[in-house]
Amino acid sequence: MTVNIAVIYYSSTGNVHRLAEAVAEGAAQAGAEVRLRRVAELAPDWAIDMNARWRSHLQEIQDKVAEAEIEDLAWADGFAFGTPTRYGNVSAQLKQFLDTTGPLWMGGKLADKAATSFTSAINQHGGQESTLLSLNNVLYHWGTVIVPPGYTDPAVYGAGGNPYGTSFVAGVQGAMPTEEILAAARYQGRRLTEVAARMVDFRLARQAGMAGAMSA
Repeated sequence: MTVNIAVIYYSSTGNVHRLAEAVAEGAAQAGAEVRLRRVAELAPDWAIDMNARWRSHLQEIQDKVAEAEIEDLAWADGFAFGTPTRYGNVSAQLKQFLDTTGPLWMGGKLADKAATSFTSAINQHGGQESTLLSLNNVLYHWGTVIVPPGYTDPAVYGAGGNPYGTSFVAGVQGAMPTEEILAAARYQGRRLTEVAARMVDFRLARQAGMAGAMSA
């Protein structure tokens, strides 16, 4: 059975975008069907134009990566969410998308699926861990099974050792994610896919059990 993985992210200057691509690559390597999706940009033009990299990246991906839709979450067996830190919290762009998921949540369409998260900041202590923990608060409400990388593979150590999720520190680790960071992101995508596959089996077994109980 093919596992469906949705990698949904927001990126202003491209760092989280590159992490998202690597997570998607890892999921595909593990046999998943993957949808790589970006959430809509909400910032005004005057703010975007203050940063040349922001404007350049937005123009680059507009026709390259489709915008996320709620249907992508209904389709997926597992989710990977990426966001830059915003004062130690989730970006408004990604949060706005998550805030539209109420109908799926109320219908139980997000429960018992696997989810993981990743992030980027410019400073070494720029809020990477608190951003991921804040994002996980949404996932708790959904009833998903959170899949952190933990310290389960050497790639995690090679990327700096963040057990909460892959994180990139632009001011320390370079202008763009290094191969070590991308390797950790690919591993995170593979791990998510493996757990998502188990969750598919769990949901099917539970549905079969409920059907059997109703017919008894």
